[in-house]
Amino acid sequence: MTPEQILADAQRRIDGLAPAHHIGGTFVESTGSETIEVTNPGTGTRLGAAVSGTAADVDTAVATARRALPGWARLTPGARAELLFRFADAIDEHAELLAGLEALNVGKSYAYAAYEIPLISDCFRFMAGAARTAQAPAPGQYAEGHLSYIRREPVGVIGAITPWNFPLLMAAWKIAPILAAGNTLVLKPSVLTPLSTLILADLASGILPDGVLNVVTGKGTTVGHAMSHHDGIDMMALTGGVGSGRQVAEGAAATVKRLHLELGGKAPVVVFPDADLDLLVSTLVATGYGNAGQDCGAATRVICHEDVRDRLLEALATAAGELRSGNAASGEEFELGPLISAAHRDRVAAMVERARKDGARVVLGGEVPEGPGFFYPATILADVASGSEMSREEVFGPVISVETYSTDAEALAKANDVEYGLAASVWTKDQARALRFTEDLAFGSVWVNTHLNFTNEMPWAGFGKSGYGRDNSTYALDDYTRTKHVMLPVGEPLDA
Repeated sequence: MTPEQILADAQRRIDGLAPAHHIGGTFVESTGSETIEVTNPGTGTRLGAAVSGTAADVDTAVATARRALPGWARLTPGARAELLFRFADAIDEHAELLAGLEALNVGKSYAYAAYEIPLISDCFRFMAGAARTAQAPAPGQYAEGHLSYIRREPVGVIGAITPWNFPLLMAAWKIAPILAAGNTLVLKPSVLTPLSTLILADLASGILPDGVLNVVTGKGTTVGHAMSHHDGIDMMALTGGVGSGRQVAEGAAATVKRLHLELGGKAPVVVFPDADLDLLVSTLVATGYGNAGQDCGAATRVICHEDVRDRLLEALATAAGELRSGNAASGEEFELGPLISAAHRDRVAAMVERARKDGARVVLGGEVPEGPGFFYPATILADVASGSEMSREEVFGPVISVETYSTDAEALAKANDVEYGLAASVWTKDQARALRFTEDLAFGSVWVNTHLNFTNEMPWAGFGKSGYGRDNSTYALDDYTRTKHVMLPVGEPLDA
C-alpha cells in the first residue's frame, strides 16, 4: 500500500477505537466518564479520544498484574522468550499500522515512523534472548562448609510511564526488559499520544498471558500519581521531564519503591577544527531536527572551535533551510514535522525569544509560521552565551544553538557546564583527543564523529538531572531484577 493508504487505514483504526484501557488482555471501560481528545499536531484537529483514567482504574490494573505475576515469574526464561519472540513477530506483521498510528499521533512522517518499527521488534528479541543468560557470581563455598549461590528474581509489578515523543519505541524500551525479567506491568502512556500503545497492547492479546501487560490511559496528576503511590506496585520506571520525575520520586519515596528515571538532556556537540564538516552538518540536520528536535539526546547544542564557526554556520543554514515541513496525514514526504502541541510550540518560541534578548543572533528561523498545525521552523542561534538558558536548558524543539571556544580546556568546561548528563558527541580526526574527551565528558553516552546512534546491546542512561537507570542492554535487565543470596550447609567432607 502507499503511505496515503496506510495512513487512511490507521485513521479508520483510530475511529473504531472506543475510549478504554487495556487490562487483562482486553479493552476495559473506565470507572469514570471523562475522556481526553487526542490531537493530530500536523493539523491541530481532533484525531481520536482516550479515556481519562481514575485511581480505581489503576487499582484494577494493579490487581490484574498481581494475579498474573506468579505464573509469569515461574516460567523459565526460555518460555518467556518464546512468547516475546511471537510478540515481536506480531509487531513486524502489523508494522504499517503501527507506523501509521505513530505518524498521525506524533506528527512525524510515515517514513520516519516506519524506520522505528524494526528497532522496536528487535528490542523485544534482544531482551528475550538476553534474559536467558543472566549473569551472577559463581556458586561456591565462600564460607567454610556452606554453599552460596545467587537467585536473580523479578522485582514484581512495575509501573511505567512513557513520553509522547517516541510512544512506541519508549514503550518497547520499558515493556521488553520488564517482561523478559519476569515482572508484570502497568503502563501509562502520555495523555497526548496514547493510541499506538493501546494497539500495541492489543497485539499482545492471545500471545502474552492475560494481565502480564496492562495499559491505563489518563493524566499524570491522576493515573501517574495513583501508580507512584500504590502499595501494589513494587517499582516505578519513567521516561519524561525532570518535573515528572520528581513527582514520581516523591510518590515512590512514600512507599519505598525502586526507581528507574530517564529525564532528558542537553547534548553538547563538541566540534574541533579538524572535524569533517560535511558529515557533521548532515548529522546535525538528521539528529538536531529529526522528530522536530523532540528527542532528549538531540544534537542541538553545538560547541564549535572559533576557527570553523563561520563555515559551519553557513553550511548548516543552507542544509537546514532546505528541510521540508509537512503533515503526516497527507502521506507526503517531509523532514520537519510539527511540535506535539500548541502549548509546547509556544514554549519553544518563548525560549528562542528570550535567547534573542540575551544576545543570541538568529541565523535561521525563529518565527512561528502561519497556518494550521503546531509547526516551528528549523532554527539556528549563534553567539549563544555560555551559562544562559539556551545553553543549559532543554528546548525540545528544532533549535540548534552554537557557542564557540578557543582551547580544548574551554571546550570541555563548556560542554560539562550543564546539569543534564545524558548524551554528547565529539567531532575530530584526532583519536587521542577523542579518547581523552570521551573520558572527561560527564555524559552517559558519548559518540565520536556520529550522534544518536543506538543499538539494543548498549545501555542508554544518564548522569545528574538526566536521572538514573539503564534502558537497553543487559543492564536494563539488571534494573528490573532483584538478587537473592541463598546459603546452605554442604555437610561433612567425604573421606578420601
